[in-house]
Amino acid sequence: MTNELMASGATVGEIAARLPGATAVFRRFGMDFCCKGNVALADSARERGIDPAAVERALAALDSAAPSATPQDSAALVDHILSRYHDTHRRELPELIRLARTVEKVHAKRDDAPRGLADLLERMSMELHQHMAKEELILFPAMKQSVAAGLDMPIARMRHEHDGHGEHLRELAALTNEITAPADACRTWQALYAGLAKLTDDLMEHIHLENNVLFPRFSAVESGAGFDGRLCSRV
Repeated sequence: MTNELMASGATVGEIAARLPGATAVFRRFGMDFCCKGNVALADSARERGIDPAAVERALAALDSAAPSATPQDSAALVDHILSRYHDTHRRELPELIRLARTVEKVHAKRDDAPRGLADLLERMSMELHQHMAKEELILFPAMKQSVAAGLDMPIARMRHEHDGHGEHLRELAALTNEITAPADACRTWQALYAGLAKLTDDLMEHIHLENNVLFPRFSAVESGAGFDGRLCSRV
């Protein structure tokens, strides 16, 4: 499958959607496969200053025969997104905000303290809650009933909001030295950054599943079309 995808000029979003393990490879190289999933592999790699051949070799090393854990049925995929990502974001973000407030207060005199992180996380939490509520109240029920007509506009709006989430991830990386804690960081600081790394991975995977797997099944608009992909962060 890997060679076929490479030969077809597939985008990073298409590769992430079809090749099990590809998302981990893209995260390792710092390539955005969610909001900028409509970018060709070579272009995405060059934007990060990476040799495309190195990414291709890493993808070729994957066991493409391994079964994907992503549900194929659309209703099951919606349920997976709700339980694995929506519920997780709601559960974990309040604790990350609390940890960030503690670290900022205790280490306020340090130059490398992540000042403004808690406020950023609160904005992320508020916007994610609003975004997820729209999906849960309007978009997902229609998708679970296999309704396709009239979904292009709400899907386009969700894609646009995903770009905003990507911008937040870029801010988060800038505030935290790419989520790298100082060598002498306390346990709370270490726990905070471990949680932020998970949040980043979860949110990227969440956006990827919606932008590149779920939404194209219900929209006449190509994945990523309608909004400028450059709005999304390179995380």
